[in-house]
Amino acid sequence: MAEAGIDTRARILQQAEELGVKFVRLQFTDIFGVLKNVAIPVGQLPKALNNELMFDGSSIEGFVRIEESDMYLYPDPSTFTVFPWRPHEGTVARLICDIYNPDGTPFIGCPRNTLKRVLAEAEAMGFTMNVGPEAEFFLFHTDAHGRPTLETHDRGGYFDLTPVDLGEEARRDMVVTLEKMGFEVEASHHEVAPGQHEIDFKYADALRTADNIVTFKFVVRTIAQNHGLHATFMPKPIYGIAGSGMHCNISLFRDGQNAFYDPQGDLELSETAYYFLGGLMAHARAMAAITNPTVNSYKRLVSGFEAPIYIAWSPKNRSPLIRVPAKRGLSTRLEVRNPDPSCNPYLAIAVILKAGLDGIKNRISPPPPVNGNIFHMTEEERKRLGIQTLPTSLEEALAALEEDPVIQDALGPHIYERFMEAKRIECEQYRTCVHPWEIEHYLTKF
Repeated sequence: MAEAGIDTRARILQQAEELGVKFVRLQFTDIFGVLKNVAIPVGQLPKALNNELMFDGSSIEGFVRIEESDMYLYPDPSTFTVFPWRPHEGTVARLICDIYNPDGTPFIGCPRNTLKRVLAEAEAMGFTMNVGPEAEFFLFHTDAHGRPTLETHDRGGYFDLTPVDLGEEARRDMVVTLEKMGFEVEASHHEVAPGQHEIDFKYADALRTADNIVTFKFVVRTIAQNHGLHATFMPKPIYGIAGSGMHCNISLFRDGQNAFYDPQGDLELSETAYYFLGGLMAHARAMAAITNPTVNSYKRLVSGFEAPIYIAWSPKNRSPLIRVPAKRGLSTRLEVRNPDPSCNPYLAIAVILKAGLDGIKNRISPPPPVNGNIFHMTEEERKRLGIQTLPTSLEEALAALEEDPVIQDALGPHIYERFMEAKRIECEQYRTCVHPWEIEHYLTKF
């Protein structure tokens, strides 16, 4: 990325002065999607906008070793925004950054650079990508020491309102804050489980959406804390109730037209849409390692809680992995239902796009749609229809990723190798840990 233009720099510096900005957070994510900040006083902002600020990459998980630690932050000027919850005195702003090597080349381990690389591949084929996420989260009480508990703040259910939904005020503040930061919030409601919420914001191009997801999670957690609550995007914090997903509504555009729409096509879907769908299904098991990247993710992907576990598609029901919502024309899209909000959004969107592009390139046709409720089918019925399942564990997902060169290529060798190494360690730690369930069932029995 080139340096910010003179006009852009001047505009940002003027904004910072007018808004009384004292500090700027230069933000980026590690390979697991955890948000990182390098905070600078506003006096350093001109240097930052000239891409002159370095940081120690060896301190960021999955980046580089200590002997190659110097990395540069290249801020994206379009991401400049002020945090509305700060007092006017000492106002804090932020810029989202790409990570570059000292020689001026994009760092291959930067998740944002990774998504931009796959987007460039789509652009070379004539496509741009829009993504609309639906991220769910839980709000829990904190204890006397401020530590999160598993006690929900309400006993609410889907679309409930006060007095049952005690998180409504917190959710309203989240929406107001997001709108002040430029989000167009489309819906805000209580979800199925007690303490569970969803805030949907308008779709955007893929890179902007990934930036928005990172910002959204940061805002939600900050505002929850201001209300004495803890917001978590953990996929399945409580056994026996629905977990949190992050459905992604995907569309490709070409020359300003929705490339998934064909009024003459079957279901008014284009050949491109069907091949993209075929690619998603062909690579679904390997993609799961990235879209559902934690041990806990697979506690959500179980039957009985509306989470998709079967690799199928349908225009009619919500039990398969991929749904085709009814709207057509410019709104034609595919809803990929398995991602959860613990994923790194840059990498999750990158692998979804890469899988779909592979479907288009290799003309991968999807199987026929499954319009019956797959959750109610017997194993024999599913087998007869050729319906496969998503991985049932992170280990199984990593094994699928290890066998899929297309998804590996989406990640690039640096992120792939470090992701696999870290996640295998996570699996081994989980495997060897003694869990409360074991204590409860075995301690007095044997």
